[in-house]
Amino acid sequence: MARDIDTRAVTLVDLPLLRRLGNRATVLESTMEYTQYEPHPATLTNLILPQRSLYTMLARADKQYVVGQFRLRPDEQNAHIVYIAPGMQDGVDDTAWLHILDAMAREAGQRHAHALIAEVHEDSHLFETMRTAGYAVYARQEIWRRLPAAAPLPIIPGIEVVEETEADAMRVQSLIAQIIPRLMQPFVTPNEDMDGWVYRRDGRVQAYIGVVSGKQGIFLRPFIHPDLYKEAPGILSDLIRKLARADQLPIYICVSRFLDWMQTTLDEMHFLPGPRQAVMVKHITAGVRQASFKPFHAVQGVAVGSAKSPTSHYLERNSDTIIDNRIS
Repeated sequence: MARDIDTRAVTLVDLPLLRRLGNRATVLESTMEYTQYEPHPATLTNLILPQRSLYTMLARADKQYVVGQFRLRPDEQNAHIVYIAPGMQDGVDDTAWLHILDAMAREAGQRHAHALIAEVHEDSHLFETMRTAGYAVYARQEIWRRLPAAAPLPIIPGIEVVEETEADAMRVQSLIAQIIPRLMQPFVTPNEDMDGWVYRRDGRVQAYIGVVSGKQGIFLRPFIHPDLYKEAPGILSDLIRKLARADQLPIYICVSRFLDWMQTTLDEMHFLPGPRQAVMVKHITAGVRQASFKPFHAVQGVAVGSAKSPTSHYLERNSDTIIDNRIS
């Protein structure tokens, strides 16, 4: 039996639907999940209002409605899924979820994104659906949590973490290139939402920690050179002491698989291991417009003996298309 399927961009007319879905979303961007998101109807309503770089889609399969939103900034090549609502339940037909994933990929591709990224809890029902939709696991990570009432942080003299400056940009890129496997680099690097903090040793940036703060918590994404495993507790402790409200909010730290050596450090600092996530990526193939050449006798306005050949005439009239093809 044929399904009644529809996908489109969300409009203000859909706000009542968003309110119904607001407390059942699955957030697929860790920084938002642990710093801003609250599961109540007003959350998605706030997120849906027109904002720069956010795109929201709606999919309907028969009577099942699913909303998805992704972020694509003008200066970035990859888009990131922010949330899908409602979250999937056991035994539910995933047709609508497959269509919302496809709709977001098409929309992101039309906006020249190279890939669509999501941070998915490995034990969620959405994990398998995303694999069916063509998403591949590029990295794995674990979210550790430290509560405000945890034991005092260690004090290690001689270690100071400072705010990142413009002069650190190249050094931070060099550090990331050293510690992140090349295949993962486009998908697990810091984004512009983060405040950067660095630790320098011998004039070199040996550690970088991205920080995002919100009303629900403080989120850290560290990039620390493995040679600094002894200094790691002091680096994290010094940073946490300098963060506003660190004594009032839970602190979450995202540890990628290539930083597994940090687990002992975090355990000693009274962080608790939490959800395991997969960084899932769907590569988007953008369509390339092909030039439609005409035979010589069909080219109008080219006189015999003209100084310009039909090829040069074509190039003048279609230069934008050819340049676009080369860029694509």
